[in-house]
Amino acid sequence: MRNVAKRVARGVARRMREFGQVEPDGFDLADIPSADVALYFADGPQKLYQLTQWLPVFEAADDVSTIVVVRHIETYNTLLGITSLRVLLVPRYEILMALYDRADFHAVVYVNNGWTNFQSLSFQQAVHIHVNHGESDKICMVSNQAKAYDQVFVAGEAAVRRHQAALAWFDTARLVRVGRPQLDLPVPVAVPPVDGPTITYAPTWEGEDDANNYTSVDCYGPAIISAALAQPGARVLYKPHPRVATSDDPGVAKGHARILRLMEAAIAADPARGHAVLLDADVLGVIRATDLMVADVSSVSLDHLYLRPGAPLAITDRRSDRAQLLADAPVASGALVIDQSTIGSLTADLAALLAEDTLRTQRLELRDLYFDGLQPGQSTERFWTALRASIVEHDSALRELRRTRVVKELS
Repeated sequence: MRNVAKRVARGVARRMREFGQVEPDGFDLADIPSADVALYFADGPQKLYQLTQWLPVFEAADDVSTIVVVRHIETYNTLLGITSLRVLLVPRYEILMALYDRADFHAVVYVNNGWTNFQSLSFQQAVHIHVNHGESDKICMVSNQAKAYDQVFVAGEAAVRRHQAALAWFDTARLVRVGRPQLDLPVPVAVPPVDGPTITYAPTWEGEDDANNYTSVDCYGPAIISAALAQPGARVLYKPHPRVATSDDPGVAKGHARILRLMEAAIAADPARGHAVLLDADVLGVIRATDLMVADVSSVSLDHLYLRPGAPLAITDRRSDRAQLLADAPVASGALVIDQSTIGSLTADLAALLAEDTLRTQRLELRDLYFDGLQPGQSTERFWTALRASIVEHDSALRELRRTRVVKELS
């Protein structure tokens, strides 16, 4: 059988060369590596932030082996320098199937809903699990594509309700609540301590379409920075989503440039204060240094809720529809809301929030809603328990299918 497999692999590779196609890198079709889990990611480097936040979680596993499977050459080249996990480049569908057939993967894990996920989903021998790349109330967090996966790992009760409200004919038994393992990682604080409070503005990007646009950079960003800089004795940090700095949206680009000018002027005027623009810092390390977070509807606001539930939170609403915001993003009920009705009083509102945090109790309750009351360390434990159980249950079901098929063939 092994010789047959080698001949098939050589034949596939020869056909690829004949048609001028890119061959796989990182492995030999005649000598396929194996692992328990394939961590699948098909997009280019622009979306790598979706994958990289999961890499340390899988790198730290002691008894579950993982191989990262990518489809984009630039992604492959980038990952080789930033992860200890083995990375395989598989640009062609037929090679992907050849890899899956021989690698003995028991699970394939997906961090987004890229369209080529459906090529990978055609493999029948592994359990397919979607984990997403964050926990937020954005509309894109719930997709009808969830029906394609065997299971969808979500953070907690809020995510379950989000799926129930958005999807018809969806079996919520597929949803497995595991918390947010990335928030258990020992990420160092991004900046040194200071005497006064630290206010962080961490906006998201504009999304792929208007429905997914939650950014405040174009409509409130400069005013938010100005109000934060006006707080006596406060340090201000600007940590935008990675795609804000490269956005080709005119409004976002203009707002970002204006924010940078305001920050540069403040840094030059008072370098001892510690103001900083942190384009490349780990946002989890920034949150750990933050005493008041200003964010959009995004994973940042919920990560802050998990890591710093005792620290005040302000959330922007570019649509200025308070009732809809509270319905879509329950976390807003524990936050100062920044919209058209409040942006003019933001300097005073931030000062009041720093002086007296009246929403702390609500945030603690909201943290339980979003993360099932899990404490640091418990999300990781629950995640791996759920993943191992899924593998065992799927393998058992697969063996039973095979046994039944054999019995039928022999009868």
